[in-house]
Amino acid sequence: MPTYSSANPPSSVFPGDVGFSWNNEAIPADGTAGAQFAVPEPSGLADQGHVVRWTSSFTGGPTAVNLRLQGAIADVDSEYADIDTSTNTAGESRTVTGVRARFVRIKKFSSTGGTNITAKLIV
Repeated sequence: MPTYSSANPPSSVFPGDVGFSWNNEAIPADGTAGAQFAVPEPSGLADQGHVVRWTSSFTGGPTAVNLRLQGAIADVDSEYADIDTSTNTAGESRTVTGVRARFVRIKKFSSTGGTNITAKLIV
């Protein structure tokens, strides 16, 4: 996958939905962003932020890894900003509250070794 793909509109994740940035795929090159997801806001409700849970797991775990949950108001690569970071080589599940982004993604900044990655988020 290229470092950023906006050829098609991103899939939407509604509360309770799961979005896979990578699903048991070869660990991508450093600086590669996984699939991005739109987080819709129902009309008539105040923007109160979202709880985003994100997980990572590895087959043939890396000896070092830096994954980041990122969010943006517009689906433009340069607008994505870090929300949370994971450096756990065994994989982990993390929760972030009050996320006010309209688009979210997981980006792999760096890793050493390892074979496959699964990274997903739940809004």
